[in-house]
Amino acid sequence: MTVVSQSTAGDIPSATRAVTLRGVVKSFRSARGTIDALSDVELSVNRGEFVEVRGHSGAGKSTLLALVGGLAQPSRGEVFVFGEPIHQWSAARRAAFRRDHVGFVFQLFHLLPYLNVCENVLLAATAVTPASRQRALALLEELGLSDRLTHRPAQLSAGERQRVALARALLNDPRLLLADEPTGNLDAENAAIVMGRLERFQAEGGTVLLVTHDDRAAQAGRRVIRLVKGRVVEADPGASVASESVERETD
Repeated sequence: MTVVSQSTAGDIPSATRAVTLRGVVKSFRSARGTIDALSDVELSVNRGEFVEVRGHSGAGKSTLLALVGGLAQPSRGEVFVFGEPIHQWSAARRAAFRRDHVGFVFQLFHLLPYLNVCENVLLAATAVTPASRQRALALLEELGLSDRLTHRPAQLSAGERQRVALARALLNDPRLLLADEPTGNLDAENAAIVMGRLERFQAEGGTVLLVTHDDRAAQAGRRVIRLVKGRVVEADPGASVASESVERETD
């Protein structure tokens, strides 16, 4: 059974925070017993920040993104996104919040094989309207896919499929992008296109939380969060793990 913490108004993080995790534990049951994918995670990401999450396979990186994106609830602890206590919400309410404020980019694209490029992008729309269609077409043109609108995913390269997925993530003009190994299956040219668009999103005021093993995604000065066996063990440059307790006191 999922256990969530209760927060008072005075505990809500300040408006400068895009993401705040407090004492977050995420446990799963297995044949070997209960496994903690995340253990007592304390983390803050400021609005407009581009943060890389790194760690070996099984370290808890994708689980972290799932909790921030409202795809899952913590077993214990609190998850705030733009000051909202999403750990207390129902799955339906989290889904509505995610649709309006969060974009996801996955390593394996998650495109529907029976829909064409434009239709896959429009899946993110609350309703397909002339405005949403125009937004989709503009994003696809920007990402070099205007000649692929009626192609289905099987007719595209991996790089093209990832650019379609990125257009879908941007369709609703989110405030937060969560990217899970978005360049892992791409050649250098397509990886540069995807990373360039994520960096532009940040430059325009958005917040990016990027899970990656890909050294091509690294950039000097960007804050790096390291996970080892579900624990944040290093945060550099910028706020260190030790500083998280200070941030909690000043929220």
